[in-house]
Amino acid sequence: MDQSKQAPHCVEAAVQSECSTVTVLPFQLQVHPCSVADVALRTLYQPQMQHCLTLTFARHSRLLLRNKFASICYQQSAAMSGLLINQPKYSWLKELGLSEDNPGVYNGSWGGSGEVITSYCPANNEPIARVTQATMAEYEETVQKTREAWKLWADIPAPKRGEIVRQIGDALRKKINVLGSLVSLEMGKIYVEGVGEVQEYVDVCDYAVGLSRMIGGPMLPSERPGHALIEQWNPVGLVGIITAFNFPVAVYGWNNAIALTCGNVCLWKGAPTTPLTSVAVSKIVAEVLERNNLPGAICSMTCGGADIGTAMAKDERVDLLSFTGSTHVGKMVAMMVQDRFGRKLLELGGNNAIIVFEDADLSLVVPSAVFASVGTAGQRCTTTRRLMLHESVHDTVIERVAKAYKQVRIGDPWDPTTLYGPLHTKQAVDQYLAAIEQAKQQGGTVVCGGKVMDRPGNYVEPTIITGLAHDAPIVHTETFVPILYVLKFKTEEEAFAWNNEVKQGLSSSIFTKDMGRVFRWLGPKGSDCGIVNVNIPTSGAEIGGAFGGEKHTGGGRESGSDSWKQYMRRSTCTINYSKDLPLAQGIKFE
Repeated sequence: MDQSKQAPHCVEAAVQSECSTVTVLPFQLQVHPCSVADVALRTLYQPQMQHCLTLTFARHSRLLLRNKFASICYQQSAAMSGLLINQPKYSWLKELGLSEDNPGVYNGSWGGSGEVITSYCPANNEPIARVTQATMAEYEETVQKTREAWKLWADIPAPKRGEIVRQIGDALRKKINVLGSLVSLEMGKIYVEGVGEVQEYVDVCDYAVGLSRMIGGPMLPSERPGHALIEQWNPVGLVGIITAFNFPVAVYGWNNAIALTCGNVCLWKGAPTTPLTSVAVSKIVAEVLERNNLPGAICSMTCGGADIGTAMAKDERVDLLSFTGSTHVGKMVAMMVQDRFGRKLLELGGNNAIIVFEDADLSLVVPSAVFASVGTAGQRCTTTRRLMLHESVHDTVIERVAKAYKQVRIGDPWDPTTLYGPLHTKQAVDQYLAAIEQAKQQGGTVVCGGKVMDRPGNYVEPTIITGLAHDAPIVHTETFVPILYVLKFKTEEEAFAWNNEVKQGLSSSIFTKDMGRVFRWLGPKGSDCGIVNVNIPTSGAEIGGAFGGEKHTGGGRESGSDSWKQYMRRSTCTINYSKDLPLAQGIKFE
């Protein structure tokens, strides 16, 4: 309910009570009947309220109280009008079912009574709307409802589950432009990337529909007569999905569509800085489930911070936890899940390299390097962070890439002509500046960019740095910003070794026409990454292949190929249909 409509009732209730404490917080108004002793206790035991304005009135001060509340309600209304969702330019947000205040819990019904957070637009740092996060009690309720929903969902035949996933994909298609606009507005990536991200979810739904008629294991030859040996695959149960800010739709889609087809139910916690996208996507999915008379808790959601994420990692009722985020946090999540011998799927960082050999087609190299390093303002896990150039083409490629950098159109991410938008947060801007300073201290030279842009929002210049050693500490550090470190190499062995010497192992690419080199690159002594490309960028993976990486990237695989196996448990089953009882390996036990 609109809080401004509640205010007159709140004022009257306060006036009629003998004494009331009025707590004024940004964008919200709460009235608590209390005694003078309550006020003293609040002062002693609630230091977090020290920034709030607390006014205590006796019964004879009714008129003054009414005047004060009238002023407060006016200020509150003004604050609400400052939200982007209330501006005509952004009225399309309401097509997604969003409002000024949005519930951040869905488990078949909408709710949320935890911390109220405000989502901000990275392009101007203006508030968009608010979301009320889950409390731990609401998390507990949601887990219980989600597990209960699994009992029904697991009994539905896989092709029928695929039909529900197909409907989810169709529902997303109908909202693809407006949902892509929200991704652009809240995350900061350009509009075409926002729409493309929703398209990924749609594509994975299509893939999962076909998968629903193909999931299964083989029948294997048994060495014993009259016996059958089969492999049976069953859903794990409840799949917890924790996603990151940079792909607030697609990563959930990869997990959700495949997990549902496999017979699992899902509990989603999106990034705290993109809660509106989580709410909007959940509304679309919920409508499909409800239209088919299925429990909404099949696809539950709890918005929250580290408390909810930690609870999911430690909760033995979460049969598989899929986590996408930084290597640092991913390591902590992995240890918590392992402590309970749980199953995990990790998609963590990447320190990705493009290697350009002397025979490379530079007409492919330059656009590939620019797209992979500048796209999403350097905030993809597959962003190219290291550009390794053979000494014979080093200077030429730097000159051409730097020229292309200066032609990148920077602007509002929802403008269809923009190619480069803002960083997601102010903290990312600070990380950008710190990384550039470290690179300079370690011998690097800024060839292009290197500055914060003088405009509203979190805009920085895409940056190229040369002159660093291949093993410089900053080169081996994944900084989630648009900084490209250019390195000069002499031999193939040297380049392959540099590619593999970083801790992460997500994506990699070489540019060459030498077919022998191509297959050495793909072989056991080539790239140690999960994604190994030739003559294309490190980013922009298709959904048909398994997505993920090795080493500190986590080892998980999502999306295509046989990634569905991560969401299921395997049983090897031997069936004796004879009247004899022969033992394996010819053992006699008589």
